[in-house]
Amino acid sequence: MNGEMNNMPPVLSILIWLPIIAGILVLALRHVGHGRWSRWLANLAAWVAFIIAIFVLCRFQTGSGMMQFTERVMWIPHFSIEYALGIDGLSVLFIGMNALITLLVIAAQKSDSKSGYLSALLITSGLTYGAFSARDAVLFYVFFEAMLIPMYLAIGVFGGAQRRYATTKFFLYTLFGSLFMLLALFYLYSVSQTFSMEAWQHLPLSIYMQLILFGAFFIAFAVKTPMWPLHAWAPDAYVEAPTGAAVMLAATKIGAYGFLRLLLPIVPDAAHQLAPLMIALSLFAVIYFGIVALAQTDLKRLFAYSSVAHMGLVTLGFFLFNATAMKGAVLLMVSNGLAIAALFFVAESLKTRFGDCKLTDCGGIVKAMPWLATLLVFFAMANIGLPGTSGFVGEFLVIIGAVGHQSGYQLLVGLLAATVLIIGAAYTLWMVRRVVFGPITHPSVVALSDLGTRERLLLSVLAAVMLGFGLWPQALLGMADASVTQLLAHVALPKL
Repeated sequence: MNGEMNNMPPVLSILIWLPIIAGILVLALRHVGHGRWSRWLANLAAWVAFIIAIFVLCRFQTGSGMMQFTERVMWIPHFSIEYALGIDGLSVLFIGMNALITLLVIAAQKSDSKSGYLSALLITSGLTYGAFSARDAVLFYVFFEAMLIPMYLAIGVFGGAQRRYATTKFFLYTLFGSLFMLLALFYLYSVSQTFSMEAWQHLPLSIYMQLILFGAFFIAFAVKTPMWPLHAWAPDAYVEAPTGAAVMLAATKIGAYGFLRLLLPIVPDAAHQLAPLMIALSLFAVIYFGIVALAQTDLKRLFAYSSVAHMGLVTLGFFLFNATAMKGAVLLMVSNGLAIAALFFVAESLKTRFGDCKLTDCGGIVKAMPWLATLLVFFAMANIGLPGTSGFVGEFLVIIGAVGHQSGYQLLVGLLAATVLIIGAAYTLWMVRRVVFGPITHPSVVALSDLGTRERLLLSVLAAVMLGFGLWPQALLGMADASVTQLLAHVALPKL
């Protein structure tokens, strides 16, 4: 997993610092022109970052597992800490997704959106670019941990009625996990005298130390994924967060990315040894959270549990250690990020018009809101793997990989993984029947206005992207293929 390519200007640094600096300026201009300048600047920054991300995607050389667009400057020489950036076929996908999600989230904000909220969203986006691009462990940790601050403020200041409770859980869980990762980084530095993640991938470690480091990394990344049993913060944070913050929190997938970038390549022997446990936890999450979703009466909370259930399928794909399942898991990360963003946008549109998202109150919306009803059905079906959408390809590859992986229980694993389709269909069809096609349960439903032009456009973009990747998944798989193959080859080599 060595090697790098760079014949480009520092586009990754621009991607990282442009939104952060713009976020600071948005906050500084909050009193100028009644906030119009802040909104204009936020949209401009999101558009520029999106264009740069498209440039990166277009110039990215598929078929190579080397780091590309690399930057390296010594940051703290005494501790060999570098400002080192670079992306491969795994991280480039999430650079593109973060750019699209940020653009749509900023564009979706109304004219009365607070400048402080826009600032928090932009700064979070910049830090997310940094986490996906960092090649030095301290730099990764700084970006990974700093994302907590603007997101905490976005939820705590601009969230719902239970925002203080949600932010307290969010802060404590994420800080708890990050402290374990920090201890792991300090130990690895003590035995290597470097914070280079590439160097750590080739650092000999005993199985005893690998198991300890696995536990530390697992806690940090399982919290952010989120993964059972460290998930309890997620549903409350998703529901109480304003929609833009909830979308960015659920769609970035930085926790799952940490498994690929740090845990698997640094402690491969421990990963193999603990794979049965991780497979069991993942399958339990798929089934348990799907059943919990069936019991929800709030639309946004149902979507939140659905997202967590699908992340169980993602972590399952990681620990099957075959290319089919891992490619499916990576594609499912992108697909789930797009799907949950779309579903949260739809829920917010309904909540803005009706006042809440209770399934018992907003039945029969197809009669008053055909556009919203149509898009809700599409995104809900895409979320559970409707053929022709990106979700179907990701879930199909993970399940095929589960059936084909080398163990004595592959058929059972495949069957249990497939329950995500069955349970997902159950809660999705139940929700669609009640909310879309059921009888009108509240008199005010008849008077609801349908989606406006901007809402239709934003949601149609997400629908088009999900259909595009579903019909042409090779656009994503082709970028990730070489890096997945290289990662699996590395993980297969013992470090003992």
